[in-house]
Amino acid sequence: MRLRFPRAVPRTAALAAIPLAVSLAAACGDSSGGGSDDPIKVGLIVSLTGNYAPLGSEDKKAVELAVEQLNAKGGVLGRKVEIVFRDDKTQPDQAVLALNAIKRDVDAVIGPVFSNSALAAEPIAQREKIPYLSLAPATEQVEPIKSYVFVTPALSADYAERYLQYFQHRKITKIAVAHDSKSGYAVAGHKSTLAMAAKYGVQIVKDEAYETTTSDFSPIFTRIRDSGAQAFLFWGTGAPGVTVTKQYVASGLKVPLMLTASQASTLWLKPVGAASEGITVQSAIGVVGDHLPAGPQKQVIDQLAGPYKQKHGYAPPQFAQDGYSAALLLFEALRKANSTDGEKVQKALESMDLVTPNGRFRYSPTDHSGLGPEYISVNTVKNGQFIPTDWAKDQLAKTVSGG
Repeated sequence: MRLRFPRAVPRTAALAAIPLAVSLAAACGDSSGGGSDDPIKVGLIVSLTGNYAPLGSEDKKAVELAVEQLNAKGGVLGRKVEIVFRDDKTQPDQAVLALNAIKRDVDAVIGPVFSNSALAAEPIAQREKIPYLSLAPATEQVEPIKSYVFVTPALSADYAERYLQYFQHRKITKIAVAHDSKSGYAVAGHKSTLAMAAKYGVQIVKDEAYETTTSDFSPIFTRIRDSGAQAFLFWGTGAPGVTVTKQYVASGLKVPLMLTASQASTLWLKPVGAASEGITVQSAIGVVGDHLPAGPQKQVIDQLAGPYKQKHGYAPPQFAQDGYSAALLLFEALRKANSTDGEKVQKALESMDLVTPNGRFRYSPTDHSGLGPEYISVNTVKNGQFIPTDWAKDQLAKTVSGG
């Protein structure tokens, strides 16, 4: 697996002023043919049932909001956008069935959120030449590059690298790691952690595997307790993140628990409750938008956050950031291509430079993730809120200002 190491952030006077509303503005002309009244159809394949339903439902809400905002301004290419929903039921075979069912009827596809489903469905999009924006962060999706497959969350490798940067800053040199051996996201994150640890002066002193159905983490805690680890990095999504946090607090283990962005939402905060206090959790930059300086990045985060909270009564979590960012990227690619033709949209995506709630995407023919670790925050939970550490706040401010 090819690993992506830190990219230098240009020291420009300010973050490039990319028009925030460009994705929400109508554009005239469409060289793809078809009547001007025909809607542009976008497939959305997410988990609406099964283990990842809470994640997929947030993506769905955010994509619906982005489409509603776009259509209220006249759509794109003079046409409205229509979403074609499919539920992958958190099962890779169902994701394959879903994409096969709609592949002739849609102009592009967003989803799934479950990495295993995304990895199963993407070969179909590639074969059929359908522009495909994945909501899953598994690194294997874009390494090696598949010309029609793009990723909107930061990759597992980026989350691994951001924590290693943080460990280096904190002079943490020995860590314990646990990962879900049945999750594509966790497996990719674990592999990246092992591969990059030495670069940041970090030694893995305890390496544990578990399965998604694991309900008792006490044996892992016991082995970590006497390992000499200075931090415990946990790779997992969904229920295991809740279970491990509650049991960690009850165990009295003093080694700090470090969670990835899969826990950066109310879907983790609410069931964990008071046990979340003081836990370290990564997130996309959009989750901590209130702590950013004024500028284009904060503006586009607010473009999502305000209406989303008004509609649903809470701030958009990690997964909503991903869905909304994917929609903006697709709308802008359609506008740039001036067409719904798959090849033209694919080429437009490969030249993308756009600020979204997930950060500034700069896709290229050799980079279909578009983001680096600089758009990831390392937070501490305080009073039920994700608060950037001082280190993260400083790093993010430099990133959005081009410093």
